[in-house]
Amino acid sequence: MDLENAKAVVTGGASGLGFATAQRVIAAGGHAVLLDVNEEQGAASAAELGDRALFIRTDVSDESTVKAAMQTASEFMGGITLAVNCAGIATAGRTLGREGPWPAENFNRVIQINLLGTYIVTKEAAAVMQLNEANDNGERGVVISTASVAAFEGQIGQAAYSASKGGVVGMMLPLAREFAQFGIRVVTIAPGIFLTPMMAGMPQEVQDSLGKQIPFPPRLGRPEEYADTAAFIYGNPVVNGETIRIDGAIRMQPK
Repeated sequence: MDLENAKAVVTGGASGLGFATAQRVIAAGGHAVLLDVNEEQGAASAAELGDRALFIRTDVSDESTVKAAMQTASEFMGGITLAVNCAGIATAGRTLGREGPWPAENFNRVIQINLLGTYIVTKEAAAVMQLNEANDNGERGVVISTASVAAFEGQIGQAAYSASKGGVVGMMLPLAREFAQFGIRVVTIAPGIFLTPMMAGMPQEVQDSLGKQIPFPPRLGRPEEYADTAAFIYGNPVVNGETIRIDGAIRMQPK
């Protein structure tokens, strides 16, 4: 798949990893549609990317909204060949905290956005991709989802987040096997500690401290490095049904 001709839908595309990925697609000559709940930032980001980009306010956990967004995106770009799932929340809380057991509704909200939202976007994007004309390799599209190293080494307070990201990893292979008949690949990226907008809001000393915990390079990951990985996946037809860690060899401690 050639990024120059990519027709990408990127959730969480208003900022952070999603925006960096959209920037990479646009820079290569492709088209990108940003799906995000942050309307002001999303509109500004799409405007920054130019006339080959579009913003659609979308709650990824709302199936009907996602269906409509995919239709609009497909009409704008003339199809969809790439879907990148970057939308997510990192709400944390001890299961047995000082104020008692953590409310199940908090746990469920994380699952609804991070896991169910990823599934909804994946299936709706694939439903459009299957209609594409296959390229010389028989490919019709690529779905890239974002997990986390927390899927493997969740820290105290991350039960919901780890469960959601573990689910993203777990459903990838069955989806890759199912979508193989359509020429659609499914791959997951598991970032370590990256300089996202949430992280950028922390004091510099906190960012530096976190960066020093990473064996090499001893710094926070950069959004453009996530985008590099997405571009590699899109262009390599044998990368399928795999989770790629991009974490500087860090293995998270209990807390």
